[in-house]
Amino acid sequence: MEHPLRSSAKTAALRCGSWHLLGLLLWLLLPLSATAQAGEKMAIVEIIGSGRAPVAAENLLKLCRKYQVPTTGVYSWQNHLVAYGKAASIQAVQKNLAAVYAGSEVKFYAVPFYKFDRQRCAGKTTAKQWDNIILTANLVKDPAKQQEYLNYHDTQFQKWPEVAQGFCNARFQQLLVFRQGRQLMLVISIPHGESLDKLNPRTSLNNPRVDDWNALMKQYQEGLPGTKPGEVWVFLKPVAMPKAVPVHIK
Repeated sequence: MEHPLRSSAKTAALRCGSWHLLGLLLWLLLPLSATAQAGEKMAIVEIIGSGRAPVAAENLLKLCRKYQVPTTGVYSWQNHLVAYGKAASIQAVQKNLAAVYAGSEVKFYAVPFYKFDRQRCAGKTTAKQWDNIILTANLVKDPAKQQEYLNYHDTQFQKWPEVAQGFCNARFQQLLVFRQGRQLMLVISIPHGESLDKLNPRTSLNNPRVDDWNALMKQYQEGLPGTKPGEVWVFLKPVAMPKAVPVHIK
């Protein structure tokens, strides 16, 4: 019979090993992050299906692999399918979409009209890896209101510096806003492994001007078709998730 103390030690070692393997497995299940894109020209291409059904992502994923767009940059919401990456690669993908997504609308968001980055912060150092969160909404139909919205963003850093300071406080690495027609695309980049739910409240902590800005912007925005009543910005979900690597415990 094995000595009780030795048996306990062996059991503890097995448990320790199991927890280590479980931790490894959980790590492998996490979404892959993107290498920091500071200074890179980024763009978005969007496919909107003709119906309400989700658009199949496989052909877009194949094109992304072909033109070196990380598949972790592919997102979806309802009948909207999006790829985000370096502008030249996204443009190459966009040129091939009509053939594989016949009957769908394709939008190309070439240049953001608004960009925040860490150069506007006291601490200018950026994280080595980022997680990108993408949201979308519409501008209201009134052209005058649309122009007001753009004008506010043109002068935000000068007239509303507290907003950028809030982004600095929240450790946002970059924030881009694109526009195509009435539709807006917002890309928030945060340090890999962080949570937007955790970081976002820091934008307005002891900084009421951020709340004032958000309240002001509400009059210019509305939800896309398919959103719930009162819903404006919707999160697009990553399509390509890394597969878990099976771990065999002997």
